Amino acid sequence: MSDAALQPLTIVEIQRRVSAELDRIGSVIDELGALFAGAGEELALVGGPVRDAMIGRLQNDLDFTTSARPEVTERLVAGWADAVWDMGRDFGTIGCRKGPWQVEITTYRSETYDPSSRKPDVDFGDSLEGDLGRRDFSVNSMAVRVPGREFVDPSGGIVDLAERVLRTPGTPEDSFSDDPLRMMRAARFAAQLGFSVAPEVVEAMTAMAGRIEIISAERVRDELVKLVCAPHPRLGLTLLVETGLAAYVLPELPALALERDEHHRHKDVYEHTLTVLEQSIDLEHRLGGGPDFVSRFAALMHDVGKPRTRRFEAGGTVTFHHHDVVGAKLTRKRMKALRFSNHDIDAVARLVELHLRFHGYGSGEWTDSAVRRYVRDAGDQLERLHILTRADCTTRNQRKADRLRRTYDSLEERIARLSEEEELAAIRPDLDGNRIMEVLGIGPGREVGQAYAFLLELRMDEGPKSAEEAEAALREWWAAR
Repeated sequence: MSDAALQPLTIVEIQRRVSAELDRIGSVIDELGALFAGAGEELALVGGPVRDAMIGRLQNDLDFTTSARPEVTERLVAGWADAVWDMGRDFGTIGCRKGPWQVEITTYRSETYDPSSRKPDVDFGDSLEGDLGRRDFSVNSMAVRVPGREFVDPSGGIVDLAERVLRTPGTPEDSFSDDPLRMMRAARFAAQLGFSVAPEVVEAMTAMAGRIEIISAERVRDELVKLVCAPHPRLGLTLLVETGLAAYVLPELPALALERDEHHRHKDVYEHTLTVLEQSIDLEHRLGGGPDFVSRFAALMHDVGKPRTRRFEAGGTVTFHHHDVVGAKLTRKRMKALRFSNHDIDAVARLVELHLRFHGYGSGEWTDSAVRRYVRDAGDQLERLHILTRADCTTRNQRKADRLRRTYDSLEERIARLSEEEELAAIRPDLDGNRIMEVLGIGPGREVGQAYAFLLELRMDEGPKSAEEAEAALREWWAAR
């Protein structure tokens, strides 16, 4: 999203945009609206799609709310949609697909939390206005009745959208009591839309931050992923830290705001981290796709080991020895607590553990063996490691920054050359297990694994060898055992 997209909009511009977007999807919303109206039921396009239509970014996912109960909805769309599925009948939601459009239709509902419960109590409602009143923010509490296309906005969402501010339909205290996850959604929407958050909402988030503890780790994780992958994650992360929510969901982040030592001998680690995240995003095009959570979260977590490893040495020098290793352990612990997949945990932790490795490269002193080990240890995270290492340079000394960039360019060139010559991505010993057993005259067992490890180290140190050279080296190693 460009900086221009963050500027306030006029009501006239919003109305023009939404009218154009509704015309574009008219064949779908009008057909579906007529289908429900013919059965004596109400239907309205609601929430995110209405908001996104107003800012000109409507996608193919359309959310509707209806007076119809789920079994009625299912019957009505059965002959109209290309496919129908049950997305959550107990919550009143039926899903379907019509051409390129993914549609969710949910019965009017009210939803509240018991103070000690992680799960909402869901009751079906009886009016569109009542349904809109229970939603999270006013910009998500607008609807368009179909097929008549009547605009419904009981909470003034269009004004808040024009001013790019997040407010709740009722009091934020009531909203966050009903669903504490909405506090994280405020941060997420700030990051996604570039909106500011109303002072009374920030105040309620700060006072009620502890309520987030009743929310399941999975729901917190999902909001955190959306926030980190948003166009402006700094806005959302800053809000989490300033309101105290981060202390509950990602305590490693506010811990980076180390007090500065009296001589100011080390950087502000918290600000450095947010800058590294933004610089990592700028390099994300190297991965060839859209927002990459693993790359971004590694940037966010790369220095979380610093608070535990900080030491003040004689003369005011500050050190953070082994913060890479400690940070990787903390990263694993936090991601496990948030119920991330083992794949994501392994990937992010590996990047955190390796993010300092390049600094041993100097001005190119690494041997080819060291370069091979760098590639081997990075494994399938090598491209992300390139991004993190480059993003980790936040010095304002342009000469130093240019030198580091040129040095890393040199390392990548060496990796490319060795990869072309030696197929680094698939480094294996020059002999497989079967040949090892034949050469040594032994059967399966631990000794084969030891021989395999020796040959792998030899391959890393000296590069590829012919079968004859590898066999000679293996026999020599075996005789010297």
